[in-house]
Amino acid sequence: MIKKQKNMNNGAVGLFAFFVLLFFILAYRYFSIQISGEVSGQPLVARAQQKYMKENVIEASRGTIYDRKGEVVAEDTAAYTLIAILDKKMTVDPKKPMHVVDPDKEARELAQYIDMSESDIYQKLSEKHIFQVQFGKAGRDISFQTKSKIEALKLPGITFIRDSKRFYPNGIFASHVVGYTETKDQGDQKALSIGKMGIEKTFNNYLTGTNGKIDYQSDLWGYLLPNGKKKITPAQNGDDVYLTLDKNIQTFLEDSLNKVDQEYKPKKIIAIVADPKTGEILAMGQRPTFNPKTREGIEKSWHNESVETSFEPGSTMKIFTLSAAIQENVFNPNEFYQSGSYKVTPKDRPIHDHNYVGWGKITFLEGVQRSSNVAFARIANEKLGFDKLREYLTKFGFDKPTGIDLPDETSGKIQYQWPIEKATTAFGQGTAITPIQQIQAATAVANGGKMMKPHIVQKIINHDTGKVVKNYLPEVVSTPISSETAKKVRDILETVVTSPKGTGSRYKIDGYNVAGKTGTAQMPGPDGKYLTGPSNYVFSFLGMAPTNDPKLIVYVAVQQPNIDNYFKGSIPVSEVFKPLMKSSLQYLNIQPSKQEKPQSNLLPDMIGQSSESAITELKDKGFDTIVLGNGGEVVNQLPTGGRVILEGEKVILNTGGNVIMPTLKGWSLRDVMKIGRLLNVKLSSAGSGYVDKQSIQAGTHLQRGDSLIVQLMKPEQLNSEMLQKKDTAKGTTGKSVKNSPSDTSMHD
Repeated sequence: MIKKQKNMNNGAVGLFAFFVLLFFILAYRYFSIQISGEVSGQPLVARAQQKYMKENVIEASRGTIYDRKGEVVAEDTAAYTLIAILDKKMTVDPKKPMHVVDPDKEARELAQYIDMSESDIYQKLSEKHIFQVQFGKAGRDISFQTKSKIEALKLPGITFIRDSKRFYPNGIFASHVVGYTETKDQGDQKALSIGKMGIEKTFNNYLTGTNGKIDYQSDLWGYLLPNGKKKITPAQNGDDVYLTLDKNIQTFLEDSLNKVDQEYKPKKIIAIVADPKTGEILAMGQRPTFNPKTREGIEKSWHNESVETSFEPGSTMKIFTLSAAIQENVFNPNEFYQSGSYKVTPKDRPIHDHNYVGWGKITFLEGVQRSSNVAFARIANEKLGFDKLREYLTKFGFDKPTGIDLPDETSGKIQYQWPIEKATTAFGQGTAITPIQQIQAATAVANGGKMMKPHIVQKIINHDTGKVVKNYLPEVVSTPISSETAKKVRDILETVVTSPKGTGSRYKIDGYNVAGKTGTAQMPGPDGKYLTGPSNYVFSFLGMAPTNDPKLIVYVAVQQPNIDNYFKGSIPVSEVFKPLMKSSLQYLNIQPSKQEKPQSNLLPDMIGQSSESAITELKDKGFDTIVLGNGGEVVNQLPTGGRVILEGEKVILNTGGNVIMPTLKGWSLRDVMKIGRLLNVKLSSAGSGYVDKQSIQAGTHLQRGDSLIVQLMKPEQLNSEMLQKKDTAKGTTGKSVKNSPSDTSMHD
């Protein structure tokens, strides 16, 4: 017994000593933690916060894009992302499962509403050891309507995360200008929208916001504690961008493009409307185009053709050659030259007019109206000089990008090495420029000589504060011509539209004076040779209105429309230009010109005056005068003196002596009849329109009593026949070498 008691005492002492030691260890640990606040070198407060503090993202919205009047062009709207909960621990009540319990059934149901195969959905729903899954692009940007339909199926574990997506309320609306966004996954964070074209791309840094966050204390299950600490970092929404585009004018443009696109099926159409006083782009569009929401059609055209593509402009380039010549005081509208063909140097092949044979000896003013290539080649070579012309190409900004606030702008390519290249550049062949460069250059003509930088953004506004982040003000790039020159150019360009000889008669707008220039440019093929055929051209028109003080500039180009005759190329262009320009002017409340009666052209009586003084007086007064005979004084005239004559009507003076038959091609029957009456010539005619052929050849001595037969044709038939003659003269091979003079004949 004594021995047993002794063992028990020893055991008790040992146990007591163990607990005493344990107590001191725990006490030491307790007080050391209390004093230092650390465990294993880690702060306990930080570990507690890590365990009980939660963080939620406060999503920032992408900035909104508006038109100039605050109409929404692009904005973020609510969308939903589909997710599936796979973790069985989420289900507390088996009767109300909160996770996917039947992957096969749910895959079959979901396949009806998202763009993913049933097998792919099943594979995702069957993944192991994962809390939840998403469905990539197919499960993102789901509309509220689709969400409601899926929710009605009451599929266990299927739920949604509220998100946002980019919405373009106007559909196809300046799509290549506005651009679109793509969503980039950011791992566990919200997917990020990134601009991929147009304004969305150029101003992506402004439009993209910065997400905020909220840190809060929670319990073990993640719920917010009633008196828990919270730390909020607010989200910074993206800035809003206001464009210079006008929704109404852009709608006019889109409607016109749709009509022509459907009717003529061209390869491309480009149209731009600009304010010449500020350089603001009021509308810009093209065909083919795409829907920025669905991307439908984007594979047909990835580029903004107005700024990213350069091509030979054709005769719209003549506006700027003419401007340079007038500014240098070397353009005499009443000076005569021989149209038809012209050699820059003896070794060069001849440059031809677009009807190949020309119109005989005509004034340079008529050359502008008829869009004579020969006239502009002569102006560049003999009047202005190639070096001086090259200076003006730089002044008008054709050798560098405009700097418009759109991405990927290209520059023109000026071919200016050989004399023939310099001459063809004067009328828009060989050299390639962009439509936006033409718009910029045209502002100088429309804006009193001041060339305005084109821009398409008006201002950038902070979405949260309303403060202006950046303002875009009108910017004068250069002043290539004077105000007086600009007015003279506009007046001459107006006659291109109003004159019976002008190529722009289709562009007349009731109530408004239009100044402008047509363009027809051949298209190079893959082998470097120009394409043949009636539609293988870029037909264009660059016009401004009203002439005296232009409020709008409109450029339209139509490539390879479905037409059967080259001379019909102006039809689809005019069907875009006219309704677009007229509707825009009316919308801007630009009052039509007063329909005043034309000033009376009272013809003086020249009988008895010397032929030289009569010719001088009549030409000074603007009369188109033809002299018959080589006598010293006027013996007769038609129309007779004291009468008011029509614009464009010829005055025939008979001076007696030997009479040489003039070239009648292009004359009206009314004017030919005057020769018959003055010289007692028996006149017969066939057809209707203007003279195409004459039985007595030009240069033949004309006798009283001779019989003259003229064959008349309508203008489009007359031009078509001239074209056929041109093709025959070039040969039947259809071969043409790029930049060769013979190729220039197809530019109006």
